[in-house]
Amino acid sequence: MTITQQPRRTRRTHSEAFKRSLIEACGEPGASVAGVALANGINANQLRRWMRERGIEPPELSCLPLRPAASEAIGGFVPVQLTQSTHAPIRMELPKGAATVTVEWPASSAAACGVWLREWLG
Repeated sequence: MTITQQPRRTRRTHSEAFKRSLIEACGEPGASVAGVALANGINANQLRRWMRERGIEPPELSCLPLRPAASEAIGGFVPVQLTQSTHAPIRMELPKGAATVTVEWPASSAAACGVWLREWLG
């Protein structure tokens, strides 16, 4: 009979300087608690707790910058009108093992193509 031991979970510890640097990063314009936490490999709730322990109130969601209205152009984006074409076929190249299967399906029955593809990839 072999008995295996489960690996012990270890609690990570972070220096006070590390905690302070993350808290300061949350105060930068455009920064979010979740984004700073994710970028540094910690949970956002942990970072919020560190802030509360130091008397700093984590920012509320309402403090986030507002997004521009959908009607405003963002970063040079130009909306383009596309005409719906049901004449061009759906063309897929699907690798299966050492072979590649090429499928052409009428665009007018795209839903049926999706059903077939889900079954085929199954």
